Amino acid sequence: MNRRHLLQAALTALPVAGLSRRAAAQAFPARPVRVVVPYAPGGGTDIVARIMAQAASEASGQSFVVENRGGGASIPGTQAVISAPPDGYTVGFVDSALVTNPGLFGDRMPFDTERDLAPVGLVAVAPLVLVAPREVPFATVREAVARARARPGALNIGHAGNGTAVHLAGAQLGLVTETELVPVAYRGAGPMLTALLGGEIQLAFSAIPSAKPHVDGGRLRALAVTSAQRSSALPDVPTFTEAGFAAVDAVSLFGVVAPAATPAAVLDRLNALLVQPARRPAVAARLTELGFDVQATTREAFASLIRSETAKWRATIERAGIRAD
Repeated sequence: MNRRHLLQAALTALPVAGLSRRAAAQAFPARPVRVVVPYAPGGGTDIVARIMAQAASEASGQSFVVENRGGGASIPGTQAVISAPPDGYTVGFVDSALVTNPGLFGDRMPFDTERDLAPVGLVAVAPLVLVAPREVPFATVREAVARARARPGALNIGHAGNGTAVHLAGAQLGLVTETELVPVAYRGAGPMLTALLGGEIQLAFSAIPSAKPHVDGGRLRALAVTSAQRSSALPDVPTFTEAGFAAVDAVSLFGVVAPAATPAAVLDRLNALLVQPARRPAVAARLTELGFDVQATTREAFASLIRSETAKWRATIERAGIRAD
């Protein structure tokens, strides 16, 4: 009898415990949340993080405080998230380095992205645009590819540093089109665009907001964008799919992660606060204005994307022979 009573009491308590966990998650956050950005202030990841942190603060009544921890190809800042208590009060805003670093650094990576981090959600992506000086003798991707095939090694493609998104996009373009494009490294996107405008290089991938003023001013020609649909910022520029090279699909990803052992209910709450507000008209308009395409995915969709993108870029990096500095 006693055992039966104990079993009944335990079974009765289980739903209550589940309700308590859900109630605790709904009450989250009860204090400020630290939002780690593994870059210096001012970049795309920092911009998205600050927009979404403000939306989360307004929705929850608690402060979501952005903390910039730049350097080391985003690895130290991401490590700070992994090392934090898995209670939801430390999250990280990450970009494409999350899926390219495993291929670039290999065994030197101090953590396993999929094992040590819990995906919260993808907030947005930022497509890239392939640009060229107006003076070059080609006006489309097909014409540029034809010229590169006819004269192997004659076209230089600039990038903003080894392993950066624009570097890997250029490597992907060369592999997909089977052309020999000569990579030329610069210390950041600014010097790269200056070199492009000066005719030192013939091609470069760029973030759309950086290239758009030069395209609008007639100094650069936009050949194609890497997004699935045409960019609202450059509506007359075809996609790579329209240009006949659908496999050129490099985009910058911007999403939220947490320590791996963070409870699922808390991760769901974080998704509701830091990811889904990107779909609100005012927030979406702000992100779109800055050159981002809103995604606002589920946790599961972001986890699947991380797996597929990590595998894709690992293969691309290996084929192109790229290694981290």
